[in-house]
Amino acid sequence: MSVPEEEERLLPLTQRWPRASKFLLSGCAATVAELATFPLDLTKTRLQMQGEAALARLGDGARESAPYRGMVRTALGIIQEEGFLKLWQGVTPAIYRHVVYSGGRMVTYEHLREVVFGKSEDEHYPLWKSVIGGMMAGVIGQFLANPTDLVKVQMQMEGKRKLEGKPLRFRGVHHAFAKILAEGGIRGLWAGWVPNIQRAALVNMGDLTTYDTVKHYLVLNTPLEDNIMTHGLSSLCSGLVASILGTPADVIKSRIMNQPRDKQGRGLLYKSSTDCLIQAVQGEGFMSLYKGFLPSWLRM
Repeated sequence: MSVPEEEERLLPLTQRWPRASKFLLSGCAATVAELATFPLDLTKTRLQMQGEAALARLGDGARESAPYRGMVRTALGIIQEEGFLKLWQGVTPAIYRHVVYSGGRMVTYEHLREVVFGKSEDEHYPLWKSVIGGMMAGVIGQFLANPTDLVKVQMQMEGKRKLEGKPLRFRGVHHAFAKILAEGGIRGLWAGWVPNIQRAALVNMGDLTTYDTVKHYLVLNTPLEDNIMTHGLSSLCSGLVASILGTPADVIKSRIMNQPRDKQGRGLLYKSSTDCLIQAVQGEGFMSLYKGFLPSWLRM
């Protein structure tokens, strides 16, 4: 055995398999974050479905009978009507989603940064490269994770269906994957992928651009140093911009993923993302595109 091979065996795993290690570490970090913030995600999804005007075509009276609830009342309503643990309904596919999305995004971003774009001659990585790389990585990661996102959204709405007296669609996570696959085929698992990757691109663009810009401004123009306070303020601002840019696509994505489908797996409410956008604005007003904005921002 050669000396280089012996030296390589002694290296830590993170150095021997850097991309695989980053994928696993990103997935673990995402799992912890998902468990801690999932009630906000569930609340956001429920808010996005409230007052869905397109349901009137199917003769669904739930829209007229249910009063509108804000973030706090929605969360309290879930606890009172369904139980405290139902705040984590759909968390399993959400964890699957974040492992695939966060891991895939990090590995793709690292590859783009090191191989495709590269640093400038002065070893500086320009902001525009970071933005484009982040958007591309977010799009690829989100596309790969779309089936898990689809199952997550549908399972998050199961408790509401039960309260409305409708039959539950799934017995569990794996039954949900199997049923969607049986009814719509492989394509059915990628329902809503267009607004999903649009949201990922917009969120990553707003997040990366704002975070770096705000942090740079604070360090140069205020007494703050590059510490946890600066990082916190930068994250607060970047989350706000990312939510403003990404929430409309998120609302459309959630509604397309949750809509009832025929035996061929085709949606009964919306023909496309554009159709969903038009129906939401015409039937509920422009601000319906920002339902669930507050829990989305807090979660980011």
